[in-house]
Amino acid sequence: MSDLEAHLAARIRAGGPLRVSEFMAEALLNPTHGYYTTRDPLGAAGDFTTAPEISQMFGEMIGLCLAQSWLDQGRPERFALAELGPGRGTLMADILRATRAAPGFTEAATLHLVEASPPLRAAQRATLGEEVTWHDSIDTLPEDRALFLVANEFFDALPIRQFLRSGPGWRERLVGLEDESLRFGLGDLLAQPALHHRLADTQEGDLVEICPQAAPIMAAIGTRIEAHGGVGIVIDYGDWRSLGDTLQAMRAHEKVAPLEAPGTADLTAHVDFEALANATPSAHSRLTPQGVFLERLGITARAQALAKGLSGAALESHIAAHRRLTHPEEMGNLFKTLAVYPTDATPPPGFEA
Repeated sequence: MSDLEAHLAARIRAGGPLRVSEFMAEALLNPTHGYYTTRDPLGAAGDFTTAPEISQMFGEMIGLCLAQSWLDQGRPERFALAELGPGRGTLMADILRATRAAPGFTEAATLHLVEASPPLRAAQRATLGEEVTWHDSIDTLPEDRALFLVANEFFDALPIRQFLRSGPGWRERLVGLEDESLRFGLGDLLAQPALHHRLADTQEGDLVEICPQAAPIMAAIGTRIEAHGGVGIVIDYGDWRSLGDTLQAMRAHEKVAPLEAPGTADLTAHVDFEALANATPSAHSRLTPQGVFLERLGITARAQALAKGLSGAALESHIAAHRRLTHPEEMGNLFKTLAVYPTDATPPPGFEA
């Protein structure tokens, strides 16, 4: 039994089974043994690869989207350019390179990264330099200026709670102990006011997930944008409404059991975009597949331009990266995009109201 497993077992023996959200928080962010606090999880040598690591084109398209939105909103003289969960800083570096095409954009921006992982903060510093303000949470982002924000694969890592439909009520899925090993179980049958609206579209035995942290974060983003201008772009895997068990663990690019060796695998769950959209006081776009969003922004033309200087294995890798980002059978449909923007503004490029 690992140190984190022993810690979790002791906590369960002392206080009873844990909610899935409590288990996820410990597995991902335990100060001593948590997954994100002890390693850089990205890339071929890590456990998973995100879109910015696949190709520079992903960040370039988002950068152009942000720059055009800045122009459309009258070129605010001062704004916060922010990213939630910025990985190694690759996406932000690509955004900054692409937005140089919009004179005045980078000069008006102050750079803000919300990152809880010390190893990843170090990687971001190496990529982006020292002209960055790091934040432990969204609460300390500037509130006196426009906010242009990106959250790519951020919300999927927030801890979730899971509930199993049982008649007119719900039983919460819990993590307990069986023969000194972590096991899933179910709590007592209770009414769940937060899930009352789901009684109409679920049936006996259906599992529904909620993410308690997601709505307050989205509300804070939308409040800033509605008050001062800007745009928030959320990119993640999920759909309009949660249904079914989507909790998964990834280690060395392979799926493993979520309770197996906690702290050594990434834990994620599909994002409920309906909950995000309902949380913001600002306007929000239609939910758009990632592939459609990138194609609207011109990623194929950019791919063709970059391909002219490539041949052999480099060209094959480039073509594969474009396909992986946009094809419906790859990330193109699995990942969705949602934009929030002021109610008196137009949707950002690539989105529809």
